[in-house]
Amino acid sequence: MLPRPISVTLVACLLILAGAVGLVYHLRELDLHHPFANDTLLIEFVRLLAIVAGIFLLRGRNWARWLAMIWITLHVILSFWHSWTQVAMHAVILLVFALLLFDPRANAWFQVRRT
Repeated sequence: MLPRPISVTLVACLLILAGAVGLVYHLRELDLHHPFANDTLLIEFVRLLAIVAGIFLLRGRNWARWLAMIWITLHVILSFWHSWTQVAMHAVILLVFALLLFDPRANAWFQVRRT
């Protein structure tokens, strides 16, 4: 049994933390009388996806790697409506996620966890 690579643990913890902080932060924007008046429910759902990806990365689920990559790719795309600084920052995070989640040790660990 291979031990979980520290790279996977770091990305998973970052996703769980970012998801939880964002979830709490955006809850104050939720209007229970008009929950669909803005994009808050969608934002909360995206934050929950980060938490789910992080939890299942820790459990060695290969699909969680892809969910994490889709999650950060979505952030890169959404950054185009903000600033080039945000685009660059999210693109760097995307690159770091890819390097950490698809390095040879992580690949081997996810392969063993699937069987």
